[in-house]
Amino acid sequence: MVSNSRSTRHTHRDTLFNTRRLGWLTIPILFVCTAAVAETNPAYTLFPIDPPEGVAFEVSAVEVLPDGRVVVALRKGEVWIVDGLYDNNPATTTFKKIAEALHEPLNLLNKDDGLYVVQRSELTHLEDSNGDDIIDVYRTVTDGWGITGNYHEYAYGAVPSNDGALWITLNIGMGKANYPKQDAWRGWGLKVYPDGHIEPQCAGMRSPAGLGANLEGDVFFTDQQGNWIPAGSLHQLRKGAFYGHVDSLKHCALPGAPFAKPEKIPSGIPLPEAKAQFPLLSLPAVWFPYKKVGMSTTDVLCIENDEQIGPFKGQLLVGDFTTAAISRVFMEKVNGVYQGACFNFLEGFQSAVLRMAWGKDGSLFVGESNRGWNSYGTKSFGMDRVTWDGTVPFEIQEMRLEHDGFTLRFTRPVNPESAADLSSYALSSYTLMYHANYGSPEVDTQPHAIQSATLSADGLEIRLVTDPIRRYYIHEIHAEGLLSDDGAPLDHSDAYYTANELVSE
Repeated sequence: MVSNSRSTRHTHRDTLFNTRRLGWLTIPILFVCTAAVAETNPAYTLFPIDPPEGVAFEVSAVEVLPDGRVVVALRKGEVWIVDGLYDNNPATTTFKKIAEALHEPLNLLNKDDGLYVVQRSELTHLEDSNGDDIIDVYRTVTDGWGITGNYHEYAYGAVPSNDGALWITLNIGMGKANYPKQDAWRGWGLKVYPDGHIEPQCAGMRSPAGLGANLEGDVFFTDQQGNWIPAGSLHQLRKGAFYGHVDSLKHCALPGAPFAKPEKIPSGIPLPEAKAQFPLLSLPAVWFPYKKVGMSTTDVLCIENDEQIGPFKGQLLVGDFTTAAISRVFMEKVNGVYQGACFNFLEGFQSAVLRMAWGKDGSLFVGESNRGWNSYGTKSFGMDRVTWDGTVPFEIQEMRLEHDGFTLRFTRPVNPESAADLSSYALSSYTLMYHANYGSPEVDTQPHAIQSATLSADGLEIRLVTDPIRRYYIHEIHAEGLLSDDGAPLDHSDAYYTANELVSE
């Protein structure tokens, strides 16, 4: 855990020389490097990356090239290459601006033929025609969606799909203005094909700020709490899905929409009732309970192997804007449907976490900007590198649904006495409201008795038999009483499982 609490943060300070670029001249400047680790878990170290002097380094996109150099986009329209980041020595770090005059770029994708960037109004291919690391050709791949000037009309992507297309998601506009064609496909997910044509796929998004694929190549997006969206959420992108935000449905009248606008839309009722009355509504694979696990979800990044950040291969990292933190998501398929649990994981970043990317050595690069809104942290923008020293944290690794409860799997063996003590656990469930109001309280909360807890022979799994699981409810477990076999408490003792499907006996 990387902590943002000054009382729990250890710092070590080294005076180093940093490089600054003045025009084409690179000169050393004296600078102080601070690396932070958490008192509770020193396995993870956060290294702030000092930005170029005089540049508001509001990082809105991060991509790592095959040679390990890091490409970042800045919210106000520039693209930079940053080199020399892996030894945490600013004397070896250089910054080079390679592109400018973009309109709020929020993602970068490196492909064999160069960089792709999603701006508010288009997907752009950035070309370096003479190999000098300066972009000299800006080619529009597609601009097939609407834009009105509304400040909330962000565009995100592009993430490759399994059919060779690129996924893009579009923010809904804010306010009551109605532009039937000018804001086309706002609140929708689109596929862009190599020839530039787009195909609308799914609707109902409010602020789908993060996209990422799992190891199977299925692409997921996050949405943020607001009207019609009761809490942060993680959904699989699927053709024909409707994720809940009603304002996007006006575009069902446009050519190419994959479904017609429903005649009746329920409102003001709990989500299980809304799903029963409104089958088109696609509920998320995972809910992020508000304030308990972030407040405004952003980027999605798959953990590709157990050497990157711990024994979590195949799980997803999800950034959060307001809390300047990163959560972790375990998913499984039940009856062919993705669902699973989220866990708090890393905290203490300089500013709002917008984008994440893996470095060539498995370290994690995190790009940050609060865009003038509120976020935890000490700065308005920044960039951090997170390293893991190989020490295995004591975490709930997985939370899997069973027909009569859950199985918890841990990263390290659990103390048998604490596992057998039923007072080590507390389980409850609740749901959220589907309505046009902003966010939702937790409703219909119910405690669940833990009837038995059985520890596996290797000490890594606990099988919990509980009161019946409720479909379409969030199941929240607290395991504060558990200890590892060497007496350590869990780094994060809470987990939140979204049960859209139930397991048969």
